[in-house]
Amino acid sequence: MSYEIADRQQLASPELLNAYRDIPSSTIGHFSDRGFLRGIKPLFNDIRMLGNVVTVKVFPPDGSILREALLLSQPGDVLVIECVGDNECGCWGELRTLAGLIKGLAGVVVSGAVTDVNALRRHGLPVFCREISAYTTRGIGAQGEVNQPIHIGEVRVRPGDLAIGDDDGVYILDARRAVQLLPELLAKEETDQHRCAQLLLRLDARLA
Repeated sequence: MSYEIADRQQLASPELLNAYRDIPSSTIGHFSDRGFLRGIKPLFNDIRMLGNVVTVKVFPPDGSILREALLLSQPGDVLVIECVGDNECGCWGELRTLAGLIKGLAGVVVSGAVTDVNALRRHGLPVFCREISAYTTRGIGAQGEVNQPIHIGEVRVRPGDLAIGDDDGVYILDARRAVQLLPELLAKEETDQHRCAQLLLRLDARLA
């Protein structure tokens, strides 16, 4: 067995997390693509995820490290999983989703494949991934990492970052950058909501 497991990190305050509760990922996307996880898609519609990142590195077909990540996680955490090598070997399915719901996870991001798709949609835990696959990992117990820096595409993800996800995709922000962006994001949200309200009034008037 060759596991590398570090302590859980939470670098964003509860107040900062709460401030991001209603900010869409696309609002962040108006300012930068830095932290955007390209190719990562929501598994189902009407999805919303916000939480503290616990990083996991999986080496398919060995998925046993995910048990350690689940044990270490706390309510409100988001597991962000880098699959090294075989991205078509599903590392997340129904049993782990049920365990994640019991732990109170806010969501799961998989840079690779998931399985048991119908069950995952039914249980409703926010899941984002690259692929869907019937071929899955096994409990080999040879290798894996928890709370070490990982890469999802070109984005470096660290334990204690923020994960913000919805129907439009996922952003990863470190706590310092999240604080810096917040005033601009809140201002844009207020402006956009005001413009939407005005346009809806005009649309209603036209349809009347």
